[in-house]
Amino acid sequence: MTDRWSADSYARNARFVADLAAPLVDDLAPRPGERILDLGCGDGAFTAMVAASGATVTGIDASPALVAAARARGIDARVEDARELAYAAAFDAVVSNAALHWMLPPDAVLRGVSAALRPGGRFVAEFGGKGNVASIVTAVVAVLDRRGVDGAAAIPWYFPTAAEYAARLEEHGFTIDRIALVPRPTPLATGMAAWLETFGGAFFSALPEPERAPAASEAETLLAHALRDDAGNWTADYVRLRFRATKR
Repeated sequence: MTDRWSADSYARNARFVADLAAPLVDDLAPRPGERILDLGCGDGAFTAMVAASGATVTGIDASPALVAAARARGIDARVEDARELAYAAAFDAVVSNAALHWMLPPDAVLRGVSAALRPGGRFVAEFGGKGNVASIVTAVVAVLDRRGVDGAAAIPWYFPTAAEYAARLEEHGFTIDRIALVPRPTPLATGMAAWLETFGGAFFSALPEPERAPAASEAETLLAHALRDDAGNWTADYVRLRFRATKR
């Protein structure tokens, strides 16, 4: 699998991913001595927040570049595919921040998470839910369609409803403690172009290299009407799916 992630770009344009995750750590309530798996650890900024509790935290991510950045923070981070977890009752908790929507198919991930948890273990996560970045998706799909590419087929994410994901969790042996869609408009300090550079690569890689920058610029122009204010500040239309579930 090609590593589309740049640790430098992620640190520069996606720091809000960890900065906004304090409520998720509170919901996880990690305790000293617990073994916790961070699923999709990225560059380890969120993982470090969990590890500060005194828990023993292992981070996994499919990106070698981001895993290297996590290791540079002192995180026990490993390059692994979340769809092929091979742990058996090894963790007291699994946590995931802003990553599950990248992991397809979702049932392969949930199967591995369920196996990795001890009975009574908790699974706590936040990721993109139904309606997440809907304006951005609509604009980019339109831009690709105009260039003869099936934009809908290029969407790299899975954004479920709460009911849909709850059913999947229950099917894989979890009891739902709480689950909800939460609208969370998110300021983009470095702007929409930087967001598209960091998160939109899977879209624009469907185009020949010379067409990618003009396509991204066209999408940014379309989005300015909805997501940029008169002072030039950008806000992404995030909707998060947050849940806490317990392994039966």
